[in-house]
Amino acid sequence: MESSPPEKKLILVQREPNGIALITINRPRSLNSLTRSMMADLAQAFKRLDRDDSVRVIILTGSGRAFCSGVDLTAAEDVFKGDVKDIESDTVAQMERCRKPIIGAIRGFAVTAGFEIALACDMLIASKGAKFIDTHARFGIFPSWGLSQKLSRIIGPNKAREVSLTASPLTAEVAERLGFVNHVVEEGEVLKKAQEIAGAISKNNQDMVLRYKSVINDGLKQDLGHALSLEKEKAHEYYNGMTKEQFRMMQEFIAGRGSGKQSKL
Repeated sequence: MESSPPEKKLILVQREPNGIALITINRPRSLNSLTRSMMADLAQAFKRLDRDDSVRVIILTGSGRAFCSGVDLTAAEDVFKGDVKDIESDTVAQMERCRKPIIGAIRGFAVTAGFEIALACDMLIASKGAKFIDTHARFGIFPSWGLSQKLSRIIGPNKAREVSLTASPLTAEVAERLGFVNHVVEEGEVLKKAQEIAGAISKNNQDMVLRYKSVINDGLKQDLGHALSLEKEKAHEYYNGMTKEQFRMMQEFIAGRGSGKQSKL
């Protein structure tokens, strides 16, 4: 009796020795459309990497010619009538809880749920010709991963309404001009550029990277006055917790940088 081939992993996680982790949505024949189990696996991947002290930055990408074409509509009822309050299996909720910076490496299409996952990233690198498409209005699907609220805050309400209500593509080039995408590069350079940025982040003070991401993201949920107060509160909390030795190391690090010496904090 022949043994059946091993089941293909649909969510791949690779850890690099430089502190960078790569998550790949690996269902290319279905343009990386998501089943309920894939969403849960993706959520848990982010949760595990967030707890892993060896990981400093996470890159998220898709295999094949699409980043993610959204939810697998053949399993729509199973997905949409599931427990929407189950944070453990909620991909976007776990991405939003993740303290590590998340870089989305987008090739091809990011459609609806894929668009929302891209919105949950902290930075985006996209290939030339990549497209972000919101099909909620076309197919009668109510958004639940933040697209109706986040996109307008990034690209402006009028453009967001056009993108969502017409279900017309937002190209990577336009998204870059509007401040949604950080860099647009050739398709073969997407991962390389994402790794370049991840490498720059991983060389910095990891504790401060986590604190900085947190205060930026938390501040975005507030008006400017309260966000500035939050920054000041977090700064006082940080400096009051520092020891004399830590201040000494900071001064040595700054002095070393200023003189061109290599120094680590």
